Amino acid sequence: MRNRLKDVAERAGVSVKTVSNVVNGYAHVRPETRARVEEALAELNYRPNLSARSLRSGRTGVIALAVPELDIPYFAELARHVVDAAATHDWTVLIDQTGGVPERERVVADGVRGQLIDGLIFSPLALTGAELARRADPRPMVLLGERDDHGPLDHVAVDNVAAAREITTHLIASGRRRIAAIGAQRATSGASASMRLTGYKQALAAEGIRFDPRRVASAANWHRADGATAMARLLESGVRPDAVFCFNDTLALGAMRALHEHGLRVPDDVAVAGFDDIEDGRFSVPTLTTVVPDKAEIARLAVELLAKRLATGSDGAPAELTAGYRVDLRESA
Repeated sequence: MRNRLKDVAERAGVSVKTVSNVVNGYAHVRPETRARVEEALAELNYRPNLSARSLRSGRTGVIALAVPELDIPYFAELARHVVDAAATHDWTVLIDQTGGVPERERVVADGVRGQLIDGLIFSPLALTGAELARRADPRPMVLLGERDDHGPLDHVAVDNVAAAREITTHLIASGRRRIAAIGAQRATSGASASMRLTGYKQALAAEGIRFDPRRVASAANWHRADGATAMARLLESGVRPDAVFCFNDTLALGAMRALHEHGLRVPDDVAVAGFDDIEDGRFSVPTLTTVVPDKAEIARLAVELLAKRLATGSDGAPAELTAGYRVDLRESA
């Protein structure tokens, strides 16, 4: 038979209310009392009845995180930070992958798993702010990622234009003038590419360097193979950059491989910079200069916004929060 709070209370010699306070993380319990209750919980192998708790509170203690791709290291690393931030609220995180496909993003936004979760942290690529505003699910949702519009929803992001401008300016300051960019995408693939391209262009303009569209290589996806293909395409077209700003680190790692295969040295012949600060870039040869978004802060702000909405409801204007970043200068540029 499942042990009850009453059984734990009898073993510890305290009230059922005190046991409940310990189980639910209530702070104002004397340390010696908490220790006695925790010992009784362990001895009886007590496990809370989550179904009953959910029925009483209307909450499951579970939130969801939906991202486009878990095999993009940035999203995997961000997911870890969301799990850590959620743990401070004793929340469990369900993680979903949408592939950036509109139909799958709509399923997530409309709450197909609504009975399982209390709220959602969502990084969509395909859905517009207007589409998200029409979602059927009333549960709170916080958006992540770069967006031109976020509708009536809380949103956390990094200033991608400023970050791209800063890292491109560094390339210029190091003496590079023929700076290429890899990662341009069509507008429907999300705002990250357009914002990073804008920052790149702004840096060139500020230093009096003419923008040359031949130096911009598109990439439908931002994987290593796409970076290698785009870099090879630039080189084989006759464009000979002395630096390249890649719109994420996986593109940059692929680009460095293509440069090596074409007999070019990084950074001697071509400097390379990325964006996202994935762990692989700290161990590549050479190590990768990159924009370092504060992933822990992004996760913390998103979880705090979700907690606030769960506590206060949907009243109030949507919050637009900006997390920090820095440029980490390493060996590649």
